[in-house]
Amino acid sequence: MSGLDAATIVVHRKGRGPALVLLHCLGVDHRLWNIAAAGLERDFTLVAYDFPGHGDTPVSAHGYGIEDLSAQLAAILAREGIVRVHLGGISLGGLVAQHFAATYPDKVERLLLMDTTPRYTDEMRAMWGVRAKQAREQGVVSLLDSLLPIWFTDDFIAADPPAVRYVRDCFARDSGEGYALACEVLAAADLRPLAPSIAAPTLVICGQQEIPPFLDAARWLEANIRGARLQFLSPARHASVLQQPEAFVRAASTFLGA
Repeated sequence: MSGLDAATIVVHRKGRGPALVLLHCLGVDHRLWNIAAAGLERDFTLVAYDFPGHGDTPVSAHGYGIEDLSAQLAAILAREGIVRVHLGGISLGGLVAQHFAATYPDKVERLLLMDTTPRYTDEMRAMWGVRAKQAREQGVVSLLDSLLPIWFTDDFIAADPPAVRYVRDCFARDSGEGYALACEVLAAADLRPLAPSIAAPTLVICGQQEIPPFLDAARWLEANIRGARLQFLSPARHASVLQQPEAFVRAASTFLGA
């Protein structure tokens, strides 16, 4: 593996106040936060961008790991002249946030970890290989019908609100290779040894109706990051902040001291 270029990354900022960097999950892009974090810009400068092969960021020419995404974030902050941040990430973004907070503790004021894990179970690690193959061969949109019930509760999907339509749109546009490379990143990641190095006050957020491995991971993060607190959002599954944006904004505002 080799490093990722930060020069191709377009950074999106809005709001005023302390910097709050928000990292999206697999298969979507920085626009997730237009839905999930609306209102936080009153108290924070929201900073977001697209991971490789997502949104407007080119597909990486080679494989990479969570450590490369973390180093890319450090390079982006240096380029943007941002010295210290509040940092939040959901799922894939949450793994990057964990690694960054452990590796660059002087750069992180407070940490938000949403519907994420330090390491996927063996069964889920094998699943990432299957998803990567399907994304390359059949396109990312072929995964949508199986993934929506993991991301959202059934009633929410049936109502077809903007959050669900946003996810459908992203999956229709996604690069198969970009998605597959990110799947392989998640399959390989094991950040459990880094948890004791996270010094920032941490809030773990999880959908109450998440699948058991993510519920277990949320409790593991609470137990293994010093002083971490866990808050559930309900009804919500993996995309908890998209299904419950108002509750997320309230929780984040309180925790970050808005």
